[in-house]
Amino acid sequence: MASRSTSSLCTTTLLLLVVSWATSASARNFYQDFDITWGDGRAQILNNGDLLTLSLDKASGSGFQSKNEYLFGKIDMQLKLVPGNSAGTVTAYYLSSNGSTWDEIDFEFLGNLSGDPYILHTNVFSQGKGNREQQFYLWFDPTADFHTYSILWNPQRIIFSVDGTPIREFKNAESIGVPFPKAQPMRIFSSLWNADDWATRGGLVKTDWTQAPFTASYRNFNADNACVWSSGSSSCSSSSSSSDGNAWLSEELDSTSQERLKWVQSNYMIYNYCTDAKRFPQGFPPECTMS
Repeated sequence: MASRSTSSLCTTTLLLLVVSWATSASARNFYQDFDITWGDGRAQILNNGDLLTLSLDKASGSGFQSKNEYLFGKIDMQLKLVPGNSAGTVTAYYLSSNGSTWDEIDFEFLGNLSGDPYILHTNVFSQGKGNREQQFYLWFDPTADFHTYSILWNPQRIIFSVDGTPIREFKNAESIGVPFPKAQPMRIFSSLWNADDWATRGGLVKTDWTQAPFTASYRNFNADNACVWSSGSSSCSSSSSSSDGNAWLSEELDSTSQERLKWVQSNYMIYNYCTDAKRFPQGFPPECTMS
């Protein structure tokens, strides 16, 4: 009887070990998903792949990119930005394709003097043309803790969100002649670099190198709901729909999310290209007239 119990216990322990190994093997980490692309050691993957840090000093910044390319996706990353006096620094986190007519979806975080708010800069490029900037202050200190910055990109729209709150929606307006990013697969990129010629108050405030190195941190990347592009084909079938777990491919803002978007844009938006009459004396871009 004792030998049977021991045998049963061993079998149970073995099963638990197998389950534990399978779970840990399926858990994503930065080693699996990203390549450090530049910075001579200033970018580091730490904590068994759970944390990635980028650093900037006077000699160089640093950056990374995703191993996978994506053609549509719901992509989350948690960032903790450079603390203290970050004036002159830019932490860029974005999706981009290659070539002269590239597509791109941007989050850029423009550093500032200690105590002054970061500026969150967003932009959308399609077929090599951008000039669609919207900028925001955040309603929290993005250097004190990690916060989730998300891009939902499907054939109908691009939604930028912070901690689940939408801050910007860029709709597909091809029907009125506006190109939309939908044909070029994009990688995820991030970099921390010195841009004190323009980043802080138009370049008036320079980087204080006595504060270096400047460091931004990343964790909890999630692209489970995304179409991976490989060898000319997508991991999502052409008939993918909400019925097979791809609801995000047709996701739009519900009434609650629309109200939250209006709240952010009313209280925290500090620049909108669609209201910059000096920049567009011949009239605003056509998508600006869309509701």
